[in-house]
Formats: sequence, structure tokens, C-alpha cells
Amino acid sequence: MEDAEGYMVVEPSRHIYTDTIPNKTEVSVTFDPDTAHRRIVISRDRKTATWGTEERPLPDTDKRFNPRVWVLGQNGFQSGKECWEVEIKHDGEWAVGVARESVKRKGMTDFSTKEGIWAIAEYWGKTNYVAFTEPHTKLYFGKKPRRIRVFVDYIYKEVEFFNIETKSTIFFFSNASFSGEKIYPWFRVWDGTELTLHP
Repeated sequence: MEDAEGYMVVEPSRHIYTDTIPNKTEVSVTFDPDTAHRRIVISRDRKTATWGTEERPLPDTDKRFNPRVWVLGQNGFQSGKECWEVEIKHDGEWAVGVARESVKRKGMTDFSTKEGIWAIAEYWGKTNYVAFTEPHTKLYFGKKPRRIRVFVDYIYKEVEFFNIETKSTIFFFSNASFSGEKIYPWFRVWDGTELTLHP
């Protein structure tokens, strides 16, 4: 179903995931400061990413995102099943998901599966939630999500997002075109946002 703006529209699923996602798939994810836009501040333990008040004087290396305010997780993978949780603090815009290793680091890259990004976001204003499909899919929540679990099955090319508080599926990508590449946890941090990784 599409709305008047041409977005695909889905209601949140009531699928209960607690018993279907084994804890053994959880991996300890940290942010990779070498990929972080110069506006993003990474904590000493690399578990928290925050929007900074100004850009830091860091080298604009090939790995670093610019001008997009994005950051990757430290370690990628290209097999098996992985999951991790992201805690969202404060009320700025954000996005969480995964990206191919080859995702463009420079220029105004689109938020799109065509660019090798599978993610959900609070985007273009508070309480406007989307999944980065083609076209974007609008998502609806009764309550702002504060803790999200990301689950990836590399072999079956699936990426799924869960709302920890409501124990329900937020969105599910199937047939993700990983193209045999490593994929990495991927994040967008914007004004007022703080993201913390678990475990």
C-alpha cells in the first residue's frame, strides 16, 4: 500500500521474536572511528556514538565518510547469523542497519539498498520513520523505539529489525544483495542523537 506521498506503508508486525533469536548469535559490536564522519564523537570504549558540536580536525582518509554523517561497525562478516542491539538516546534523527564494505564513503550517497545499505531510520523530522527500500517504506509506531535489535542471516540474505520494548518485528528485508561482500553494521548519527551498542 502507498500513501499520498508515494511511500510504501506498513504497520508494525506483532511477531514475537523472543524465542526465535538464539542468544548465541549475538556479537559484540563497536564503532570504527576510522570510518566516522568528523562530526561524530566515539566514546573511549567505542560503544557510543554522539553528534558533536563541531567537526574535529581529523584526516579525511579514504575510509572516512564525508559529507554523510555515517559510521560503520568495527568488524564485518560474510557468513552465518549475527545480531546486536542499538540503544537510541535523545530525540535527534538516526538510522541503523548494515552496509556492504564497498558502500561509498565520499559524496551524497543515497539512503538506498541500491547503494548497498539495508536500514531503518527516524528521518526528515521527528516521528517520521522509514525503511530504506525502493521507494522508501513508511513505518508507524505507537511509541518511539528506544532499543532495536538487528538480526542478519548472511546465507539467506535477510536483515530484520526488532523493537525490544514491544517484542515485535519492525521491518524485514529479504533477498538482500550482499554480492558476496563483507557487510558491516551501519549507522547514521544526526543532531541531538546518541547511539549505544549492546552487548
